[in-house]
Amino acid sequence: MRNATSIGIAILAATTGLAIAADTLGLDSETARINYSLGYQIGGDIRRQGIEPDHAALLKGIEDAVSGSGPLMKPEEMRSTLNDLRRRIAEEQKRKAAEQELKVAEEGRRFLEENAKKPGVVTTESGLQYQIVEPGTGKTPGPTDQVTVHYRGTQVDGEEFDSSYSRGKPATFQLNGVVKGWTEGLQLIKEGGKIKLFIPSKLAYGERGPLARRTLVFDVELISVGAPAAESKSPGAAQPSAAQ
Repeated sequence: MRNATSIGIAILAATTGLAIAADTLGLDSETARINYSLGYQIGGDIRRQGIEPDHAALLKGIEDAVSGSGPLMKPEEMRSTLNDLRRRIAEEQKRKAAEQELKVAEEGRRFLEENAKKPGVVTTESGLQYQIVEPGTGKTPGPTDQVTVHYRGTQVDGEEFDSSYSRGKPATFQLNGVVKGWTEGLQLIKEGGKIKLFIPSKLAYGERGPLARRTLVFDVELISVGAPAAESKSPGAAQPSAAQ
């Protein structure tokens, strides 16, 4: 019963705030460290999942499982209880995800509203906002042209999620194969030009993927229009598959 007792002590210490010194638990042995680590992991799972701890029931369940004695509940009762728990956790996660999506959508709306007031920022009929840094002097791309660019993509809080600069090489792709904000925006400059794109979610990823409902900001440098550069790839933040 040493293992069950060690785990139980660790759980009680973690969930009730009991001040138990490491030397009292004998954490100098590998067995004790394993048991404490398992107990801490269990306690962490309980806290993260928002489960109200019942220390006596929790410890008894561990002791019965470790000792091999029969459980106090029927197996089907335990399965049903755990299935209900999983369902509640999934529903709570879904609720929190929906709240987060609404939050980021509202943050994006407010960002674009304020951004539209800044000097040099233009809002198109589609809702795309842009600011031309350098217009360029070369060829202007059409929607079906191949373009080679350097770019950096961030969320409205400035967090970077993709960058060709970080990879050390530009990206080449067909302009109508990426998100709509890119397709429209890059046709506003010429080769050698630079543009800042503020893309509302409807012109970015919409309801799909890890960047769903997010307003995105891109700094883009149009290097060339025409044949793709050797060994370059479409930008990860504007994959053709995500734009369809």
